[in-house]
Amino acid sequence: MNSATTKRALGWLYSSRGGRTAQIRPRWRTFFSSGPVRRATQQEPPSFEQVRAAYKYKNRTTMNYTFSIILGTVAFSYGSVPMYKMICATTGWGGQPVRAPGHGPSGDDEMELSERLKPVTSAKRIKVTFNACVSDVLPWKFVPQQREVRVLPGETALAFYKATNNSDQDIIGVATYSVTPAQVAPYFSKIQCFCFEEQRLNAGETVDMPVFFYLDPDLLQDLNMRGIETVTLNYTFFKARYDNNGEIKDLRGWVEQKSS
Repeated sequence: MNSATTKRALGWLYSSRGGRTAQIRPRWRTFFSSGPVRRATQQEPPSFEQVRAAYKYKNRTTMNYTFSIILGTVAFSYGSVPMYKMICATTGWGGQPVRAPGHGPSGDDEMELSERLKPVTSAKRIKVTFNACVSDVLPWKFVPQQREVRVLPGETALAFYKATNNSDQDIIGVATYSVTPAQVAPYFSKIQCFCFEEQRLNAGETVDMPVFFYLDPDLLQDLNMRGIETVTLNYTFFKARYDNNGEIKDLRGWVEQKSS
């Protein structure tokens, strides 16, 4: 733009403003200054009662969660042991022999048991040995009356243990059991035994405790059973311990008692 054009533009602006030169505002000032100015409203701080109520609600919620977790843990600990026993007695986990069918009034179980109790004469006999242990705090003598028996798969066998109370007081004991090697447990079926039941012996009393069992013929089809010729049945007696409800405490208490 030349100087003449500039002068004419300035003259027009001067005349349009009544003899005053127009003031040109920068756009950034127009942008930020347009519109009403909003001021932040200042909120009042919460009162002491509101703060205390909020903390009280938070603490109550935390306490409820904690109590629920503790209650669930206690319920699980009480229910896990009977459930574990039931599963082990059914599947043979943990080296525990399987509870044989027919161990009750069901006619179907009796029929199933009779079908399994058929000795497989073509199979090799398996040696079953017996072991007995007693907790250090239980003044009993507990021994098997026979060292071993040899049975065919599907053949029943009867063995006896003998327990004597050597103290001058009546004592109640409870026995646990297991089978080794562990892979035999699902096929070691007990028809009658004294395990997991209260056995009360008077002072100086001696009793015979029978074990009626058989080896399930299905073991012949298990590849893990090949080469196994000897099975050991282990029994351990513990002094019965009771909780506040008069129920026998779980196995963990007995094991701790033995190790202490």
